[in-house]
Amino acid sequence: MSAVMNNPQLEVGSSGAPAAPVVSVQHLNKVYESKERRVEAIGDLSFEVRHGDFTCIVGPSGAGKTTLLKCLSGLLAPTRGTIRVNGHDVTSPPEEMAIVFQEYGRSLFPWKTVRENVELPLRERKVPKDQRRRMVDAALEAVALAGVGDSYPWQLSGGMQQRVAIARAVAYQPKVMVLDEPFAAVDAQTRADLEDLMLRLWSELDLTVIFVTHDIDEAVYLGQRVLVLSSSPTRVLDDVPIDIAGPRTQALTRVEPGFAELRTRVYQGIQAAKAKKVAA
Repeated sequence: MSAVMNNPQLEVGSSGAPAAPVVSVQHLNKVYESKERRVEAIGDLSFEVRHGDFTCIVGPSGAGKTTLLKCLSGLLAPTRGTIRVNGHDVTSPPEEMAIVFQEYGRSLFPWKTVRENVELPLRERKVPKDQRRRMVDAALEAVALAGVGDSYPWQLSGGMQQRVAIARAVAYQPKVMVLDEPFAAVDAQTRADLEDLMLRLWSELDLTVIFVTHDIDEAVYLGQRVLVLSSSPTRVLDDVPIDIAGPRTQALTRVEPGFAELRTRVYQGIQAAKAKKVAA
């Protein structure tokens, strides 16, 4: 990994000033209103993500994480505040962004082959057929699925199906990849394999990643930083830098003393968020 990827704060522009953030969220607020009730899901949320950063987001259940991602991806309009991706206001799904959801079974079309599923966004962009084939081949190779292009999703294991969903995002060649609890529905061993796959893709493809998870250990293992969110209405309670040297491995990284200390800090932040919700 490059020095910039390990230390996103070091990235500078041509003038020597810090480069503009790839993603900027400023004073985001989201209120759901109906005749019966009013729910403020996100209170006042601000953070920035720079090029090459791997940002994990955690928080108690009901903290508005999914609402945040829907706003980030242009699927939901904020009530107040701004979201910018590469300097542009987000009013619809940004072309530079790809999203991977938790429920891979719902995001893949069972009647289409793996190859056809992966090439869907490329067809939408009207990429020429020969180029499409090369991009799909490269994406399947990147996620270690080079031999299953003619299979159907229902013929694959859950972990392999999620790799297909990730391959589809990779084929799109995004600048930013957003993942919403993508490994929550797979077994522990598959989850570990997919975590390492994400670290490899992040490094090799020079991705900027925003990764939402309920798993504290996963957040500390993957992230360069972990944003701890409060209970709804959501705010950032803590922005935890993860200063664990790479390359990270499942066998060694998780037993480092620093890993345990960081995990404890994140855990205590989530417990504090829960306590404030109960007190309220």
